[in-house]
Amino acid sequence: MDQKNKDLEKFLNFLSGKSKKAAPSEGDSGDNVVKMSKKGPKNPKKYISLAVTLTVIFALVITLLTNIYIVKESEYAVVRQFGEVVKFEREPGLNMKIPFIQSVTKLPKNQMTYEISEEEINTKDKKRIIIDNYAVWRITDPKLLISNAGTIEKVESRMEEFIYSVIRSELGRINYTEIINDEDSSRGSINDQVTERVNELLSNDNYGIEVVDVRIRRIDLPTENEQSVFTNMISDRESIAQKYLSEGDAQKRRIEAQTDQHVQEMLAKASKEAALIQAEGEAEAAKIYNKSFSQDPEFYSLYRTLESYKKTIGEDTVIILPATSPYANILSGYIK
Repeated sequence: MDQKNKDLEKFLNFLSGKSKKAAPSEGDSGDNVVKMSKKGPKNPKKYISLAVTLTVIFALVITLLTNIYIVKESEYAVVRQFGEVVKFEREPGLNMKIPFIQSVTKLPKNQMTYEISEEEINTKDKKRIIIDNYAVWRITDPKLLISNAGTIEKVESRMEEFIYSVIRSELGRINYTEIINDEDSSRGSINDQVTERVNELLSNDNYGIEVVDVRIRRIDLPTENEQSVFTNMISDRESIAQKYLSEGDAQKRRIEAQTDQHVQEMLAKASKEAALIQAEGEAEAAKIYNKSFSQDPEFYSLYRTLESYKKTIGEDTVIILPATSPYANILSGYIK
């Protein structure tokens, strides 16, 4: 046991650089010198073996840790072996891949927005316009995306080509004024049609993605065409405004004529009814008068005389009558 301790001490001294011993003194015997020479450091193979073992264990731990991957809730993990997709993980958690053989590619699970490059197209009426739009899309099958497209950048490039092709086709069947007119609902239907058609093309090529929405954000004119187009638009709007004014004036005159005619008809009808009512009233009054006056003819004669006075005698009336005239007697206040 003491020998082992001595060997360990010698090995530690050797590692620390103290392996060289001082020369023996004169007082030391020759036997002691011989014994010290026989007890030199032993072969450190067992320590080398221990170091190799620890190194291997450490390497295995590092390899194990580097081949564990975590799948988050907002992503997919696609495992490839020699470039071929062997599996993909949808659920979040801790997973393991084969070292040096398999590789892991992470793909986003949430919806993404892709800014599409501005492109120039021609409308049905041969107007050149610049379209600025964007797309909202998501991954539906990571395995198909990796197998057929390889990367997100490549699948976005293919999606942009499809969107541009479909928009150019759809807007090429519509006049420029219909595209920019906010009152026209065709622009909203164009977005839906483009989205549906792009998804059909992506599904045919099995890219494993879905376009949620395609929106036209802005429509501009080429710089060299802006002024001429604006001038034409102003002229068109003025023509339309003049047309509306002319139609409004014609409608106004038509309404006024119809109203005047209706008023005249109402007034004539009212006058006719008033005349009939008045005639009926006068006839009824005459009938009442006749009935009343027939009961006392003298009173009726007196009443008629007095009524004639009201009509014939005024402030400046001059009457010349014989003195013996009954009319003169009555005016004079002479009554028998």
